Amino acid sequence: MRSILISLLYFSLSNSLQAQTVSASSPDKNIQMEISVTDGKAYYSLFYQKDEFLGKSPIGLLSSAGDFTKGLKLAGHTSVKIQESYQLSRSKVSQINYKANELKCIFTNASNDTIHIIFRITNTDVAFSYLIPKSKKNTTNCTVEKEITGFKLPAGTTTFITPQAPPSSGWQKTKPSYEEEYTREEPVGTKSQYGLGYTFPALFHLGNKGWVLLSETGVSDTYVGTRLSDAGSDGIYTVTFPQDGENNNQGPVTASAILPMQTSWKTITLGRTLKPIVESTASTDVVKPLVKTSKIFDAGRASWSWIVWQDESCNYNDQKTFIDLAADMKCEFILIDALWDTTIGKEKMAELVNYAKSKNVGVLLWYNSNGNWNTAPQTPKDRMNTAEARREEMQWLQQIGVKGLKIDFFGGDKQATMKLYHDILTDAAEFGLNINFHGTTLPRGWERMYPNFMTSEAVLASENLVFQQSFSDRYPSTATIYPFTRNAVSSMDFGPVFLNKRLNRNPDKGTIRKTTDAFEMATAVVFFSAVQHWGLTPENLKEKPAYLFDYLKNVPTVWDETRFIDGYPGKYCVIARRKNTKWYIAAINGENSTKKITVDLSMLKGKNVSIISDGDGQESKFSTQKFGNETKFNLVLSANGGTVLFIP
Repeated sequence: MRSILISLLYFSLSNSLQAQTVSASSPDKNIQMEISVTDGKAYYSLFYQKDEFLGKSPIGLLSSAGDFTKGLKLAGHTSVKIQESYQLSRSKVSQINYKANELKCIFTNASNDTIHIIFRITNTDVAFSYLIPKSKKNTTNCTVEKEITGFKLPAGTTTFITPQAPPSSGWQKTKPSYEEEYTREEPVGTKSQYGLGYTFPALFHLGNKGWVLLSETGVSDTYVGTRLSDAGSDGIYTVTFPQDGENNNQGPVTASAILPMQTSWKTITLGRTLKPIVESTASTDVVKPLVKTSKIFDAGRASWSWIVWQDESCNYNDQKTFIDLAADMKCEFILIDALWDTTIGKEKMAELVNYAKSKNVGVLLWYNSNGNWNTAPQTPKDRMNTAEARREEMQWLQQIGVKGLKIDFFGGDKQATMKLYHDILTDAAEFGLNINFHGTTLPRGWERMYPNFMTSEAVLASENLVFQQSFSDRYPSTATIYPFTRNAVSSMDFGPVFLNKRLNRNPDKGTIRKTTDAFEMATAVVFFSAVQHWGLTPENLKEKPAYLFDYLKNVPTVWDETRFIDGYPGKYCVIARRKNTKWYIAAINGENSTKKITVDLSMLKGKNVSIISDGDGQESKFSTQKFGNETKFNLVLSANGGTVLFIP
């Protein structure tokens, strides 16, 4: 239910362009925002408990409907109180009670063109979007050429952000794909690795003041995906549009839509601690469902041969083995990865789907997104990039009973690519298929916008554990960054939980795993993905204690509640998640030395709790504990280790 109390506050302002200001605050008054116009340019500033979190930062855009970067006048504003309740079935929280103060500022330029800037302020987040209305001059289309939106971080701020990759770079020209390393407390203003700025989300540590997470949401087929520029000496990061070379030089870098045209939302989550960032729902609060369907799309866990056994395993017999593994582990799905069309074929795939169905396991199939924006040779190809081919393929998939698709290798953030995501999700919803995107952009509010969106990669994921020993060596530390960055804003298909000592089908080959078994168990909770693709192999069930698999057979993949307990990016992370009445608390240590942490687990008061913790070497141990009134718990994490506490 949404109730809106609107009070029109159009006000008289001086004709001077020197001193136009308006302010707004969060419901609890902790966040204060100031909007101002100085010399015809618009700015905003953000304060938390009177401390400046974002200094005077530019707002505005250049469009075919008007130049809203200069010559601006604040013509008026409206204030709105918003209260809305909504549900999510595939997220880190299920019931959201959204309360925000909305401020809509109305600006005119020297040509008397009009733009609205809509600000939403909750107790933890600020979101804003530009709305260009119809006008007498233009009643049809509008093209946005660029934004000048900026974020001025205080001096001394440090960063946890990933650089934008050059277009058509990387393996088989598959970048940019949001698969770069995070900076680790680099000073604001440090030039990005490729000189192309940084991708969303972007985490900033403001020293003793607190933390800020910047991101973007609400992108479907009517806008581009944006990123951040390198910061100037003034500490201002500005919003930047896609590069010409993305999508193999096809399509403009601008965004066009029918008027009235609304841009994406930029989101700012802020607080003294990391708690608001981990628990934020800003990415779904300001968007609306785009596709209606009566179909139900189930989340769940999946077995996955490719991650350890690689391409050679995409054959009929090995996939049958992993269907059996999925059934033994009570997984809802098996993911059958690339090349299945040539190594198994459509006729035999229909047999495999029927076999999986007899085991109560759904089949997910991999596809190359294709078109000519990558040169990746993996098949099936050219089945998802045009409406005719896509719908024909999806009709066949529906007929044989496939449950969902993993679609890989997209071309960037241009509107043409965003439209492809939108079209795939829309068509797949009609045919009852859930969707997982890889080699892909950041999902921007899609858990709420599309009923069948499950998860996306958009992170340096577990395949790199297999490909690079150096990544495997850094993984414990890297894993403690993701919950505060990429995974804070959306479902993240990392592909966790490995128990092989070496990540190869041959136990004497492959990269060496550096984490403990308890660390791996904890990632099933620390990492949120509506569909979790396990890195397990059949031999694990014979080699490891049964209690590990009893836990994995029951651990949820979607949650009713998420709570930040403790942590620091790059060092350690402790997160609690609840499904129905059962809590799971998971901790991982990103450092190569034993760590002792005392945490308050009040949600376990009076409960019998199972505990998987570090044992000797990489091995784990199992214990139980009854929590009484004293809910303080001493976590002892081995080097690169972890712990899981859960209510059985």
